[in-house]
Amino acid sequence: MRILLSDYSGHPFQVQLSRELARRGHEVLHLHFAGFQTPKGNLVRSATDPETFNIAAVNTKSAFMKGKFARRRKQEIEVGHAMAAELRRFAPDVVISSNAPLDTQRIFQRAAREAGAGFVYWLQDIYSEAIARVVPRKLPVIGHAVAAYYSWLEFHMLRASDRVVAITADFVPVLGARGVSEDRIAVVENWAPLNELPLHPRDNDWADKNMSGQGIRFVYSGTLGYKHDPSLLLSLAQRIPQAHVHVFSEGEAASALAAEGVQKRVPNLSVHSWVDFADLPKMLSGADVFVAMIEAEAGAYSVPSKILTYLAVGRPILASVPHENLSSRLLEQNEAGVVAPPADRAAFLGDAVRLAGDAELRQRMGDNGRAYARCTFDINLIADRFEKILAPLARK
Repeated sequence: MRILLSDYSGHPFQVQLSRELARRGHEVLHLHFAGFQTPKGNLVRSATDPETFNIAAVNTKSAFMKGKFARRRKQEIEVGHAMAAELRRFAPDVVISSNAPLDTQRIFQRAAREAGAGFVYWLQDIYSEAIARVVPRKLPVIGHAVAAYYSWLEFHMLRASDRVVAITADFVPVLGARGVSEDRIAVVENWAPLNELPLHPRDNDWADKNMSGQGIRFVYSGTLGYKHDPSLLLSLAQRIPQAHVHVFSEGEAASALAAEGVQKRVPNLSVHSWVDFADLPKMLSGADVFVAMIEAEAGAYSVPSKILTYLAVGRPILASVPHENLSSRLLEQNEAGVVAPPADRAAFLGDAVRLAGDAELRQRMGDNGRAYARCTFDINLIADRFEKILAPLARK
């Protein structure tokens, strides 16, 4: 098959899947948007990559304006046209599209239809749920009409897709209620690329150079946006002054958090830039406890994939997430972390104190998380599932 796998964000596990599909003899083009601010995966071809694997990046003419609604929408349309041009050049049998904003996806899906390619909508988030919460607050006059349009658009595209890959079974009843046939939905939970996340000692050369070694290290790595409450990280540093909270993120929220830490004189809070993928394993290995959070409004409709990377590294996870979220169930069922509801800051900080003071608990939970990852994140089995999803579409 000629497979175009587009991951708008450029995350690690999607490109791992592209490489594995190429190793199986498929002609694979991995496409991503270079200008999107997020930690990136291994998006550079290496000498060990199969000849059937290639990477292409698209970008906007000017810096991506994530925080400006009108400008961002215009740029997402620009990205959609750039991605559609790459699709037409590659002429795939089948397209997998992940993480694309709805205006980008609209153009990209239409290009796939015009090219006669099968289209798989890899559903990572139900975007219109987030839009319905955020946009009416920012655009009080027309916000509800905008939200209604994007709800229609998202589910129209999902119904028009040949297959939908949902990352959690929680999405299935939502999709069914909006007319997406269950026989076209496959559930494949996200994972982390274990083979690209080797374990290192806590006190490795990168961590010693870039992270304070005094006290327990709490580490948050990833985007900070509307689904997150950065003030939790400041409260965590204030609650346990003998520990050090390291935040690896970029953007407006990260800059505001760093400024507030300085203003309030919280010396044990450090905000760093994102780390190159080559340095990521050593940075993550330098943690004692990982932090994950998602706001209550996100509910079951957004699953923080950073938790899966944390599990692969074998460290306990301190989480502030809704109990109905898949990540909460995963942590509790595998005893790989502690979970507090987003509204209960006291419980979150209490969990942090407990983890900081109990090395045996940290070790046990970290080992449990690593064991889960080793059993579940098998790229061979995952690629088998995707091949079965793709094969009928390519024949079509």
